[in-house]
Amino acid sequence: MIANYVKAGLICLCALGMYNNSVAQTSGTSIKNIVLVHGAWADGSGWRGVYDILVKDGYNVSIVQEPETSFKDDVAATKRVLALQDGPCILVAHSYGGSVITEAGNDPSVVGLVYIAAHMPDSGEKESEDGNRFPSDLAKSGAIKKTPDGFTYIDPTRFHELFAADLPADRAAFMARSQVLNYADNFSATITTAAWRSKPSWMAVATKDRTINPDLERWYAKRANSHTVEIEGASHCVYASRPKEVVALIEDAATHAR
Repeated sequence: MIANYVKAGLICLCALGMYNNSVAQTSGTSIKNIVLVHGAWADGSGWRGVYDILVKDGYNVSIVQEPETSFKDDVAATKRVLALQDGPCILVAHSYGGSVITEAGNDPSVVGLVYIAAHMPDSGEKESEDGNRFPSDLAKSGAIKKTPDGFTYIDPTRFHELFAADLPADRAAFMARSQVLNYADNFSATITTAAWRSKPSWMAVATKDRTINPDLERWYAKRANSHTVEIEGASHCVYASRPKEVVALIEDAATHAR
């Protein structure tokens, strides 16, 4: 008889433990929709490492392919993907993509913004003017070239050192030769309403970034009161070279943004 009571008690305790675990899991549930936005002179394929880890961890991941033909077109491309989400999402961007999500992130489906070595202008600002606060090695290098019809690209012979120094040379060479040329005026687009003013933000600072000065990334993050991590030794191409650290920041945002 006593044994039966003990057995029943153990079953109740186990059930209670299972219930508590379930409650804990529910209370800590992450936002499951992640939308990734690339930067200038790149395309969505650079997110592959980040994508693979997030999908393995159970997230629904979408990648925006910006045409880079105008800032308006890039914002529209991002909003188009946001409209396909089935619930709240975390909007993530690299580099110039940070300006894009600062505008597109006002979409009501977006509950958090993650900037990966990215620009983060305020309302009424242009990233080109913000860049003058802390000039980058790229800006001073003369390596940004321009086509006759107004599109920019990085001199392929200097792409590795200035954009992707911590990637293997062959991979950097492929990225250099597959650049998506970015219309020059995109860098001078004025932000109308900065989404980070009303939504929580996260910033990854790449400490060896030569395309955007790391001090500018720090300045942006401090102004926005962003949750910030520094990825030591990372180049501007941190989203491709250090996917685990980038994913950790995205998943932090997905867990805490509401």
